[in-house]
This record gives sequence, structure tokens and C-alpha cells, in this order.
Amino acid sequence: MDHYNVLGLHKNASKEEIKQAFRKLAMQFHPDKHSHSPQHLKDSATLKFKQLSEAYDTLIDDRKRADYNLRTNSQSTGYKYDNYRNRGSGSNYSNFYGHRYGYGYSGTAYRGAGDSVSTKFEIFLRFLTTRSFLLNAAFVGVLLGGTFAVDAGGKALWEMHNPGKSFEEAMESIEKAKTIKNDS
Repeated sequence: MDHYNVLGLHKNASKEEIKQAFRKLAMQFHPDKHSHSPQHLKDSATLKFKQLSEAYDTLIDDRKRADYNLRTNSQSTGYKYDNYRNRGSGSNYSNFYGHRYGYGYSGTAYRGAGDSVSTKFEIFLRFLTTRSFLLNAAFVGVLLGGTFAVDAGGKALWEMHNPGKSFEEAMESIEKAKTIKNDS
């Protein structure tokens, strides 16, 4: 199911266009509007409304939309993805604004194998933007910054307490003092 086609939108649609298209179609296909219709129309409207809700939920959320676009663009390269699937009962179809309950992304993103360099690059970029990677990178940055600060602070303290002497000169004078002490 192409979420953009379900809502009658192009891939570059803004959030406002998505909201307007969803509200217009949701009013048309809302199951409550078809409560007195024959059963086959009621079922058809409910199914269409579920599809609209799923498309809206995916496209209005920036992360889900980016993932959906990545999945649909990458399908031509040979990767297979889990699709959105029904996790709830048929009665879980909407709240006042048409947000759906009982449906959701299944979690895992990639299955299968592919040799496309661009797809592997996309996977690498996706890894670089995961929360755990960013937290680990920030932690490493803090450790390196702390190491630099301690090193710079140690040098500043040395220069403050030993004006005119470098650390190497001080070590040489200590070595000379040890040899003189050992010789005597």
C-alpha cells in the first residue's frame, strides 16, 4: 500500500497538506458516518478509514515518514522490510482526530541481503544517527575533552610553580642530583 496514493498526495507534501487530505478523506470514510449503510459499504468504509489512518500516522511523524520513504525507495535494490501490520482488533480504528490505535510498525527494519553501495551507505548513516551511537560519541567526546583539560591544567600548574624551567630540564636536574648523591 502506497501511503501517498491512499491520501492522494505527492511525496513532497507538507504536513499541512497531509493533515488537510486526511481530514477530508476521514470525514468521507469514517465508520460512524456509515453506521446505517449496508454491511458491505460499512466494511469497505472501515477498511478505507484504517488505511487512511495508517497512512496519516506514518506520514505525519517525521521519523516514520523518513523510514517509510527509505523502505519504499530501497525496495528496488533488493532489501525486504517488515510492513506495517494490524496489531489490534477491527474495532480499534480511530479517536476524534482519526489517529488509529492497534496498528504500528513491527520494529525490525532490515532483512535480506543486498550489495548496493548506496543502500549500505544509507544503513551506515542510519547507524550513525541512532540514539545509542550519539550517546556513546558524546561520552567519548567528554572523556577526550576531560583528558585535554587535565593535561593543559597540569602544564599550567607546572609553569606556575616552576617558572623558567621545562619539565625535561627539571628531570635532568633530578637525575644529576641522584647521581651526585649516589657518588658520595
